[in-house]
Amino acid sequence: MSVVIRLSRTGKTNTPLYRVTVADQRRWRDGKFLARVGWYNPCSNEPKSRIKLDLTKIDDWIKKGARPTETVSKLIGDYRKQPQQ
Repeated sequence: MSVVIRLSRTGKTNTPLYRVTVADQRRWRDGKFLARVGWYNPCSNEPKSRIKLDLTKIDDWIKKGARPTETVSKLIGDYRKQPQQ
């Protein structure tokens, strides 16, 4: 079983919200998942309320062999760079 960390789309038609989920690669995008590790709101104007990730869970899943998608990798990098509260 190949595990990936990817975005799952929610929200209304012109107001997308994304959940960062850990799922089996064979499952569909918005289907069953193993864990929810954060969210991403691309429509937010404030950078701090744009993304929220649980980096400890993400690091644990990566140690177990999960591979983040290209977009999620960029989001993780951006989240690590921003100053935490």
